[in-house]
Formats: sequence, C-alpha cells, structure tokens
Amino acid sequence: MFFVVEPRRDRGAAATHAIRTDVFMIPNSLPIARAFLVTLIALVTVTPHATWAQPAPPSNMPAPMPTVTLSASATASVANDRMLAWLRAESDNADPAAAANVVNTRMGKAVARAKATKGVDASTSGYSSYQITEKNQPPRWRVAQTLKLESNDFAALAALISQLQAEGGLVIDGTQFGVSDASRKKAEESLTQQAIKSWQARATEAANGFGFDRWRVGKVAIQTGEPVRPQPMMRAMAFEAKAAPVALEAGSTDVTVTVAGEALLEAPRQLR
Repeated sequence: MFFVVEPRRDRGAAATHAIRTDVFMIPNSLPIARAFLVTLIALVTVTPHATWAQPAPPSNMPAPMPTVTLSASATASVANDRMLAWLRAESDNADPAAAANVVNTRMGKAVARAKATKGVDASTSGYSSYQITEKNQPPRWRVAQTLKLESNDFAALAALISQLQAEGGLVIDGTQFGVSDASRKKAEESLTQQAIKSWQARATEAANGFGFDRWRVGKVAIQTGEPVRPQPMMRAMAFEAKAAPVALEAGSTDVTVTVAGEALLEAPRQLR
C-alpha cells in the first residue's frame, strides 16, 4: 500500500512521482519521507492470520483428579483446673468524693490481701462513677470498681473470697471455671493425632467406596476450639457480714480438634 503526498501547486506531478523531495518543505528530507512511508506501510499492513490467531490448547492436559472432602474430629473432657472470680467494691453517697473514698479504701485493702495470698493473681478493672436520680429521693452518686481473682488453688481462692466478702465489704459478681493454657495445649496435642488417624481412616473408606485403590493428601487444615474468654456467670447480691464459705464444684470442659481437607483419589479399579 502507498501514500502519495503532493503540494497544492502541482497536482499533476503526483501521477509521475511517487515521492517528492519537497514533501514537508524541509531541505534534504527525502530520507525522512522514506522512513515515514515505510513506517506507515508497516502499520497499515494487516496479516489476518497473525492478528486473529489464538494459541491452541495443549492436547496433553491431564484430566482433573477425583477429589473427596472429609472432616474428622476428636473430643476429650478435660478437668477444669483454673478458677476465676469477680468481686465488686461499691458505695452510694450524695458526695461523689466520699463515695469514691470508700471504694478506693476497700479496693486497696482487697488487692493487698489478694497479693499476699500465694497462688492467686489479682487485677482491677471497671471503675465507674455516675449519678442516680429517683423519684422522691435526693440524688446520689454511685462509685464502683471490680476486682478479678484467678488461681489454680481452688481452696485458697475460695477462702480469700469469703474473707473479702465478710471483712472487706466486697460483693461477689460471679465465678467461672476453665482449663488452663498448659492443660489445653497438652490435650490438643493428643487429640490432634487422634483426629488425623480418624481422618485417614475416613479417606480410605471413601476411596474404596468410590472404586479407588489409593489416595493421597491434598489441602488439609487442623482446627482447635478457641478457649472461651472468661466472663462473670452471674450477678450476685451482697452477702451478709458473716458469709459462709463459698461452695465450689469445678467440673470439666470439652476440648475438640478437627481435621478437614481433601483426599485425592488415585488408581481407579478396572471394571470387569
């Protein structure tokens, strides 16, 4: 394909000259014009087969491997070896400073006594101060703070709770039992192996049921039950000054490990 460019003053010359040296009115522009023309020819020349050709799909692609997805779990009941308790120091007063002073004094003594008790971990949280207005009653301020106690020694913690109620003026908000991190980890290690063996047995059964002699592991995930974050289980009323010892029954917690994933089936049996 050709492009002929001619100046306006001489239209007839285009019939006898394919390219003129004064195409762009630039001296010695013949090499530039030739290069420009070659570029245009290359751009407008279209090879249909090259433009629309698509890569042929490979003819030797393997067929998708049959896959079965399975899950298996193992569960054990683990004795609770950790106790948590929440106690509250609270005071109502028309003077907010007076109410705060009562709470701060009680909580300070309670924390000191808890830290002096061997095997007990203590922490404070939830400090609040707000005004209460009731019909036909003068407004008053309520100040409160929570003390969290945690221990593996149930007897020591129960005795401390009773002392803080009877002598320290604290109110018990609730208690909860759970499995310590060390005990949970030990249980999960054993349960993981049990769950894996159960999953392998199910994979073998599935392969045989679908007519395959072998299988191999695909993508597999092992999941453990997340421990429940401890929270107070009840909202208790204030105990009397001479409270009886707290009765405790720890119980147990179920720990579960689950294995889920793919078994890739191989070696199908030949039909007879």
